[in-house]
Amino acid sequence: MSASNDNTSTLQSYVDSAKGAAQNLVGSVIGSSGDQAEGKAKQHKAEAEYDASHATAKLGPITASSSGAVTKDHPDRSAGSWNQTVGSAKEFAGGLTGSESLKQDGREQNLKGQEQEASGQLNDLASGAADRVSGAVGSAVAGLTGDRVKQAEYQNQHDTGKTQQRGAEHDISKQAAPRD
Repeated sequence: MSASNDNTSTLQSYVDSAKGAAQNLVGSVIGSSGDQAEGKAKQHKAEAEYDASHATAKLGPITASSSGAVTKDHPDRSAGSWNQTVGSAKEFAGGLTGSESLKQDGREQNLKGQEQEASGQLNDLASGAADRVSGAVGSAVAGLTGDRVKQAEYQNQHDTGKTQQRGAEHDISKQAAPRD
């Protein structure tokens, strides 16, 4: 959860969803349509919180999140994508001209690019997760000690890590999606 109380936490969405489900169940058992409706409303709010906690905008190598954090992809991600594009072009040109060596060179460059991009994605995923954890822990400790400046700094670290992680997740899920 952010210092600005935007409550776009995935964990918070799970807690709110469970509370809503419990209230809906109690309403069903005791026959209270008011409790049932309020429980369903809490569940809908939890769904919106979950969606907001995963909201990212991706434009090229830049990712922005609902927290306001903006991150740039690891350089290997862009370089790997470029190598895949050039490798595919070489493969295509080799196929057109009948040049097996150009075609093979293109395949190798394409594979190297895939490995390079995956390495950059894993780097962003891991460093984003690490920043989220250290930011959350640091923010909690600073909150307990009353150091609001440090708490805000750690919260920013958490939000930046979350944005970096979500950017990598976005690209990985896009690549894993079936292509038509």
